[in-house]
This record gives sequence, C-alpha cells and structure tokens, in this order.
Amino acid sequence: MSVAKIIEISSESPNSFEEAIQNGIARASKTMHNIKSAWVKEQHVVVDNGKVSLFRVDLKITFVLD
Repeated sequence: MSVAKIIEISSESPNSFEEAIQNGIARASKTMHNIKSAWVKEQHVVVDNGKVSLFRVDLKITFVLD
C-alpha cells in the first residue's frame, strides 16, 4: 500500500507561468522524492509600469512517501 502526501508551494519567474511551474517542481525535487503530480492552484502576475514583471504560481505537489 502506498501513502501520498500533498504540500503547497509558491514559485515565480520573470518570463512565464510555465517557467514558474518548472522552477517550483525542480526546487521541490531537491528535497522531496517520488513526486507524482502537481496541480496549479492559482496564478498571479505582478505589474510594474503597466507591464507584467513577474509570474507567480501556487502549486500543490503530490509525492509518495518512502
């Protein structure tokens, strides 16, 4: 029987939502093993002088416990 755990993280990128997601999963992979899925809970942008300057995502990451 497997037991999974879900954690919530935030990640950001100056380029795109996709890069923010990749950055978050890559960073989480450094300390968690057996990551199985990620769900994008929310997306936000930071706007400076009428332009998007930062893409931010809140992720729920599911991983299987050892």
